[in-house]
Amino acid sequence: MKVPTDLVTGEIVHAPFQGARSATAPLTWGQRSMWRSPADLAGQGIFLHLPRRISVPSRAPADVPAVAAALGALVGRHESLRTRIRPVDGEPVQVAAEHGRLPLLVADGGDDPDGGAATARELMDRLGATPFDLAEEWPLRVALVVVDDRVRHLVIVFSHGTVDFHGAEIVLRDLRQLLLRGTVSGPAGLQTIDVARREAGRERHRSTRSVAHWSDGFRRLPASMFDPVGPALEPPYRQALLTSEALDLATRLVAGRHRVSTSTVLLAATTAVVAARQDAATCGVLTMAGNRFQPGYGDAVAKLNQIGLCVVDLADRPDFTALLHRTAAAALDAYRYAYYDPLALDQAMADLGHNPRTVLEPYCYLNDIRLPRHPGFVGPAPDEATVRTATARTTITWLDPPPAFLWRCRMQVIDVPGALGVVLTVNTRYLPPGPAEEFLLDLERLLVEAAFRDVPWPWSAGQRPAAA
Repeated sequence: MKVPTDLVTGEIVHAPFQGARSATAPLTWGQRSMWRSPADLAGQGIFLHLPRRISVPSRAPADVPAVAAALGALVGRHESLRTRIRPVDGEPVQVAAEHGRLPLLVADGGDDPDGGAATARELMDRLGATPFDLAEEWPLRVALVVVDDRVRHLVIVFSHGTVDFHGAEIVLRDLRQLLLRGTVSGPAGLQTIDVARREAGRERHRSTRSVAHWSDGFRRLPASMFDPVGPALEPPYRQALLTSEALDLATRLVAGRHRVSTSTVLLAATTAVVAARQDAATCGVLTMAGNRFQPGYGDAVAKLNQIGLCVVDLADRPDFTALLHRTAAAALDAYRYAYYDPLALDQAMADLGHNPRTVLEPYCYLNDIRLPRHPGFVGPAPDEATVRTATARTTITWLDPPPAFLWRCRMQVIDVPGALGVVLTVNTRYLPPGPAEEFLLDLERLLVEAAFRDVPWPWSAGQRPAAA
């Protein structure tokens, strides 16, 4: 377990596992999106971690040997959890082991007044504090928090290079069953090596169609949605968190009235705020697609998600309602054509005269990473006065700046208790701190207005693009 010894204390035990096969395969397209070469593997950072914490069910056998046995069965069931990524003949490939031992950190949470939960939260941060050694380390780190001789909490940090958000949830679902029943009914879904082999054959036609969609989109887009406004500050990258109850309420109201998802509402509002910075006939926003729509992919434990391209036509200066429905259609295309061979896409971008390594940088990247929930309300929907009053409680908090950043503007929508959170990360050469705060507040202002009336171009008082 690659954790500095000064960060955590506890006993290391091991969970032996036995799988069905040893196997080698190319990377999946989702993995290839992150790593083009072995050199890229060394550069992966902690932003590729998926930390999770679960409480051990009270009815489950919860001594350390029983929990270790459940974890060993879990890794034996899911080949992706015993797969490492190694360079072979100058190319990164994935190598699945048939058997092995998973190290487990056993930590004492007995001094916590909340039954070890505080220890678990601390361990989740600490286990995720260093990058994975993808060639040597198993793609998950696990800690057991013990209180009164029972394992009360499990902390798991997954490598996002092996499983995506949905795949991690499938693994945790199976782990709960193993803890409670000692077994999981039914076979495991497709694993990362299965997916890679499908992509090398039967899925090639999907990649061809997706690359054509991207090429067409980039022919229509302006060269950048974010132009330089001055020299970068020091540090050059900044990160702010908007916490807004009003934005949460307004987003759900708009979604309900127009019968779209809250993700689509936020994508449309982001398109509006980005487009208001320029007088362009089209706006491009990048979004994340889960790629779970193919038969057999619903229960796959693999890295399937890839970036999709959402291109929205703005030449006729639509009002926000028209923009919303136009964005919903563009988003469907973005998700439909977000499954592709990244090397084929690189070549297509090069053929259009773009640098494949930097071609996406000038566009806003929106990633909604909230857990699914029903967008409706318990009881009557809030009225306008309630939503506008909530704006007084909106906060913007500047977080620790990231040491590296690949975009000019990235938005992550996150779960926040009683509110909606938007983490905005910017390159200050293109979006300094002051305009970045206005960017977030414009998003809130627009949706609070749109929750109760039609909003004409240019969509909000805070956004005044140049005349057409």
